[in-house]
Amino acid sequence: MINKYPVWKYLIIIAVIIPGLFYALPNLFGEDPAVQISATRTTVIDSAVLARIEQTLKDEEITLVGATLDEKGAKIRFTNTEDQLRARELLQRALGDKYVVALNLLPATPRWLEKIGGAPMFLGLDLRGGVHFLMQVDIDGRLAREESRFVQDLRTAMRKGKVRYRTIDREAGTGIVVKFRDAAVRDEGYELIRKDDEFRGLNVVATERDGEPLLIATISEQQIAEISKFALEQNMTSLRNRVNELGVAEPIVQRQGEDRIVVQLPGVQDTAKAKEILGQTATLEIMLVDEEHDLMGAVKGRIPPGSRLYRDRQDRPILLKKKVIYSGDNIIDSAAGFDSGPGGGGPVVHITLDARGTKINQRVTGENIGKRMAVVYIETKTKTRVDAQGKPVLDASGKEIKIKKQIEEVITAPVIRDQLGKRFQIEGLDSIEEARDLSLLLRAGALATPIEIIEERTIGPSLGQENIKQGFRSVLIGFLLVLVFMAVYYRTFGWVANLALVLNLVLIVAVLSLFQATLTMPGVAGIVLTVGMAVDANVLIFERIREEIRNGNTPQASIHTGYDRALSTIVDANITTLIAAIVLFNFGTGPIKGFAITLSIGILTSMFTAIFVTRGVVNLAFGGRQIERVPI
Repeated sequence: MINKYPVWKYLIIIAVIIPGLFYALPNLFGEDPAVQISATRTTVIDSAVLARIEQTLKDEEITLVGATLDEKGAKIRFTNTEDQLRARELLQRALGDKYVVALNLLPATPRWLEKIGGAPMFLGLDLRGGVHFLMQVDIDGRLAREESRFVQDLRTAMRKGKVRYRTIDREAGTGIVVKFRDAAVRDEGYELIRKDDEFRGLNVVATERDGEPLLIATISEQQIAEISKFALEQNMTSLRNRVNELGVAEPIVQRQGEDRIVVQLPGVQDTAKAKEILGQTATLEIMLVDEEHDLMGAVKGRIPPGSRLYRDRQDRPILLKKKVIYSGDNIIDSAAGFDSGPGGGGPVVHITLDARGTKINQRVTGENIGKRMAVVYIETKTKTRVDAQGKPVLDASGKEIKIKKQIEEVITAPVIRDQLGKRFQIEGLDSIEEARDLSLLLRAGALATPIEIIEERTIGPSLGQENIKQGFRSVLIGFLLVLVFMAVYYRTFGWVANLALVLNLVLIVAVLSLFQATLTMPGVAGIVLTVGMAVDANVLIFERIREEIRNGNTPQASIHTGYDRALSTIVDANITTLIAAIVLFNFGTGPIKGFAITLSIGILTSMFTAIFVTRGVVNLAFGGRQIERVPI
């Protein structure tokens, strides 16, 4: 019997291993200390700003490794952390509050590798250091606000339907209680609520208390689930927007349970700064555009009384009337979609107002058809005052002095085509992505659910480096012990298994890098476990070959039978472990998921290297010729 691989199988091995080497390579180049500069909502970073940054650093004789622009802003690389820290303080003073200057570490991957998609895998919080927050979303407070809104809507609906009620109030722990003088009127109110689509989210029960007819309305479970989901989504969107200002390479903002959000910021060490950024608040105001006065005159400083000059997202001036028509508190829902009207089809945002907002909207839009109405996004930021050296300024009691600053921006200013009511839509948007973003902004302004930080942890960079060192040491020791054992016990075949083991590690790193996965300590544990499991398949194969030799089979027949008969056992063992890893990934939290991901990748790559690659090498070395004995 002759053991030979067809050419196409060797081509598959080459097609997997060569790209694997390329995608694993970026992890060898390390990182450069850098400063990341991002623009606020009212500014942009272009080549002119980048040239100004480079000139500022050149004047101070700070050496740059490189300066680039991307969709997130400008990234300036340095040779050491001392230049990095000096540059941050210098650029923050030079650029002012219109730009966010944050410290970062950027991969030192060569450009030619980047062009083919090569990038190192990200390091998690426990390996890089950073800040971990666990935040509690006040769902009960949001539900209380929703009940208060229903109270107002019920009063309006009862008056409109001419149903005479005594009182409509919200009772904590009970719901919304509507009192009537007699049962007949109560039944009228019940029918009115049941038929009105505005109250589909309410469960209404007719009852009596101390002989008094009542309706008790509670928010349905489905509505509570939707409110909770929206509240979490809106807060997560706002948190992600704020986290971007910190220049974090791979932030994690994810839901945990029904009412909690986990925020992990690798590389951020200043907990107070992170709290400032995450604690910003936002709201919306709707105003009429002042089209009666000269805009250019207002730009030159001649702003008419009762009006104010704003800027839109493209930094263009727009003159608005100071009087606020209604605010984001009156917006109860918004959703992105497409215009279904004649000649439509473009992206729009559908808005739903509460009773008070509806009444105001009907009156104002009815009186101003053909004029423009603007939506103003207002964000309040709290910053710590710093001196010329970038150190916090303290007051007389020794506390840091905080400065509040508002960012105000017109996000849209459409023309009023018709009288609007409870529901209307915002048109004139460029894309459905812009419509989704605006919808989230509007909902975030309307449903700004309070968040409380209930847990915070800071992991220093020195601890992260120690974790990396220990993790690398554990992989290396386990790897070397396995290499020595296989080489001594299985001789030539042991070296073939060792080659497969090296390729297995390379492929694991390549896959993690290709998909830009985040490596954590549990992930390192998964790699260590995979090192042991990867050689297990070869042990099964080699022991089967030795058994065949002891039974008197020829060397070539022993090799062929050993691989064929061990295959089913190897596949069964690996599939059961893979199932366990999938279960861990589906039901586990962050660290468990990291372990499950690396374990799953390791199982798949080890099966490829231990079975497919080693047999290819053995066939190449011993197949196609007669051999007297197997060096095993």
